[in-house]
Amino acid sequence: MSRHRLLALFAALALALGVAVLSPMASSASAATCAAGWNSSSVYTGGMSASYQGHNWQAKWWTQGETPGAAQVWADLGSCGSGSGSEGGSCDYPAWAAGHAYVAGDIVKYTNGNYYKASHDNPGYDPTISTWYWDPYSCTGGGTNPPTNGSFVVSEAQFNQMFPNRNSFYTYSGLTAALSAYPGFANTGSDTVKKQEAAAFLANVSHETGGLVYIVEQNTANYPHYCDSSQPYGCPAGQAAYYGRGPIQLSWNFNYKVAGDALGIDLLHNPNLVQTDAAVAWKTGLWYWNTQNGPGTMTAHNAMVNGAGFGETIRSINGSIECNGGNPAQVQSRVNTYQSFTSLLGVPTGGNLSC
Repeated sequence: MSRHRLLALFAALALALGVAVLSPMASSASAATCAAGWNSSSVYTGGMSASYQGHNWQAKWWTQGETPGAAQVWADLGSCGSGSGSEGGSCDYPAWAAGHAYVAGDIVKYTNGNYYKASHDNPGYDPTISTWYWDPYSCTGGGTNPPTNGSFVVSEAQFNQMFPNRNSFYTYSGLTAALSAYPGFANTGSDTVKKQEAAAFLANVSHETGGLVYIVEQNTANYPHYCDSSQPYGCPAGQAAYYGRGPIQLSWNFNYKVAGDALGIDLLHNPNLVQTDAAVAWKTGLWYWNTQNGPGTMTAHNAMVNGAGFGETIRSINGSIECNGGNPAQVQSRVNTYQSFTSLLGVPTGGNLSC
């Protein structure tokens, strides 16, 4: 018989006999004041309280990792914090912990101060990377939220001005839907820095795709070259399946594998998602921009928010193929677009434009 069942039977027997059941009441709280936030890794014994999703909950018996509201071990003591009983009423949620199992509905506070709600069960994936498993969560009283359609530093009208001939695949809504994958993008530093980073990303994207015209790499002769068969997982989608796609032309089977793992999407087996789902396509571009040094020494995101300049974003994308005299005309083309976009956004370009 399980420990849960034994403790439940003991409690029922004690009540029937009129015997008081003494339980530790550490962290008990009234319905008006939230107890310490529930933590999936903590052990709770009968009588202990924790707050979760704007309510206080009391453990009926020993429990660990069982979500309040989803497990019978917890008794609902009513709303706390704002008293509204809504999910946004309390910000006392546990800190996210890598490797801890989460179930759909769990809410955590990430290290960036933002809150995230699990949309699918997962074994502790990073909320800012595995966006299929987590959604940004607006929590009253704490944290900041990732950019949304209304707060992205580039408006839809400005986006359309930047890309007057863009392919209809590259939607503004697809871009703004992808922003939650990397909340720091165009959302770090001063308003000027935010706009400079957005302009830098979009300028490089414009160069890579001919002004957001091309979804896939145009030189089909290159397609079979992007399969590194030495990888243990090989090329399950086919020898010629990992050609350049999307705003930064994601290429090679190992990049599809790593990007997919980071985003919580199986791109190794489904590379076509990058050319059929606009949000996925934009996410792969943001993945590279925010997490990959490429042939450079820093990510393009860090180059812009730490003052290294637009030239270092070019190095992170194409390295010596363009930089250090490799192809000055291509570098200048990127710079020209960046200057145009910063002018449209009303901010200076900053220094170190070239590489």
